[in-house]
Amino acid sequence: MRNETFERLRDLLARDFSADPSTIRIDTPLDQLGIDSLGVTELLFSLEDLFDIRVPHEAVPLASVGDVVDYIDRLSGKLRLPDAQPAASGEAAVTGPG
Repeated sequence: MRNETFERLRDLLARDFSADPSTIRIDTPLDQLGIDSLGVTELLFSLEDLFDIRVPHEAVPLASVGDVVDYIDRLSGKLRLPDAQPAASGEAAVTGPG
């Protein structure tokens, strides 16, 4: 499913962040696509809709496209979620580029 997740994510990044799909690889850093920490937050909201997942209130390091693919697959039950610390403010804490 990783390939399917990647393809759907690539299409989303191209559409919502005006990224050239031909430049998006699994190891592409999000900041190379112009996605800063606010952009990561926006991305997470889009992922919930596209993949029918619920993003929990936890800090998650998302620096590359591959990190996002793995995170989506964990949330959708395809991979086991690691233990994570909940965000102190009760809001989704995201760590990303910038």
